[in-house]
Amino acid sequence: MAFALGPRARAQNYRVEAFDSIGSTNAEALERARAGERGPLWLVTDQQTAGRGRRQRAWVSPRGNLAATILETVDVQPAIAATLGFAAGLALEAALQTVSVEHRMRSGGFANSKFLLKWPNDVLADGQKLSGILLEAETIGGHLAVAVGMGTNVVSAPEGTPYPATSLAALGITASAGDLFMALSDSWAEFRGIWDNGRGFADIRRLWLERAAGLGETVSIQSTGTAVEGIFETIDDTGCLIIADRNGKRTPIAAGDVHFGSAKSSGAI
Repeated sequence: MAFALGPRARAQNYRVEAFDSIGSTNAEALERARAGERGPLWLVTDQQTAGRGRRQRAWVSPRGNLAATILETVDVQPAIAATLGFAAGLALEAALQTVSVEHRMRSGGFANSKFLLKWPNDVLADGQKLSGILLEAETIGGHLAVAVGMGTNVVSAPEGTPYPATSLAALGITASAGDLFMALSDSWAEFRGIWDNGRGFADIRRLWLERAAGLGETVSIQSTGTAVEGIFETIDDTGCLIIADRNGKRTPIAAGDVHFGSAKSSGAI
C-alpha cells in the first residue's frame, strides 16, 4: 500500500518510510535513532507482525490495519516527553474525524460514531477500543529520542481482548490505512506544534479533557494488583489521572488500566 504525507506534514519537513510488512514500527524507530536518525520521521505499514502495546502486551495488526510510529528528538526531561502521548491521542482523534467526515461526504450517509479518548492511551468508538498509543524513549547522544507508536483497527479488530475492540470497517466507515495515515500526519504536525516541547501542555490538556471518556463518572483503575475507585475528575499538569473518593479525597494515578463503572460492575476485580 502507498503511504503519503499530508500537505501540513510535508510543509514542516516530515519524512515517511513505508514497509510492506514489519515486525514493529516502534522497534524500527528506536533502532534508527541508535544509528543516528534524529527525525522527524514516520515509519508506517499496514501489516505489523510483532507489535506491542503497554506492559509488553501484543498488538495484533493484520493486513489492512494501520501501524505508524513517529520518531522525534526532543530536548526535554522524560517526564515532560511523556505528555506527548496526550498530543498523540488528540492527533488520532482528529484524523479519525477527518476520515469519518470524508466517508460521509462520499457516501451521502451519516457517521454516528463518537470518538473519545480513554486515559492514558486509547481512542474509543462507541465505547470500544479503536486505536492505541505506545510511547517509548531513549537518551541517545545527549538527546531524548521519542518513538510514538499509533495503531488503529482499520479493516478488522481482534476478538477476545480484555477491553472490547472495534474497527473502522465495523463502524461502517470506508477508509484505507493510507487515507488515515495522511490525515494523521497532518494532525500530528498540528498537535505536536501546540505541545511545543511541553510548553503548550496546558492547551493539550484542555483539548484532551474536552474529548475524555468517563470524565465526571465512576471509574476503577487496576494498578499493581489492586483496584482504586472514584470519580474521574481531571488530569493534572503532568498527565496523571485524578480521582476523588466518596470522602472527597483526591488521588493522582500515574499508570494503570481504567475501567468505567465500579470495580465490581466493570470486572476490574
